Amino acid sequence: MMNDEYWMQQALKLAQKAAEVGEVPIGAILLDENQTAIAQAHNHPIYLNDPTAHAEILVLRQAAQVKQNYRLPGTTLYCTLEPCAMCAGALIQARVDRIVFGAFDARSGALVSVCQLLNHPSLNHHAKVVGGICEQESVKLLQNFFKQRR
Repeated sequence: MMNDEYWMQQALKLAQKAAEVGEVPIGAILLDENQTAIAQAHNHPIYLNDPTAHAEILVLRQAAQVKQNYRLPGTTLYCTLEPCAMCAGALIQARVDRIVFGAFDARSGALVSVCQLLNHPSLNHHAKVVGGICEQESVKLLQNFFKQRR
């Protein structure tokens, strides 16, 4: 059965690919309402010279093209690290229904850790958030990457 752990494992494989090309190891996958993967990506800001090329943003761009719609209701995002404010804002704009992440981000996590952007009362879209799925694997991948960089 394909559950949260299964999909997070797939996102972790993408994160590993990011590390292999020198990008911060973050991977993301977006599932549609039928639990089918419609987009997947890993971080690419260095390669693309694009500060917005986070895994989550790239996945939303791909999925919008697949669905031919900038709104993505009924979807679930799997991401190896808690999304930042930029990505959280994009997830709100896309109307993603559920966000599942691995590691909490004490520096810039915008869903739980630093702020709870998706819970802001004035927003007209609120997603379900699940954090800590395969957390240790996500943390280890990030820690190993940054140890090698230092």
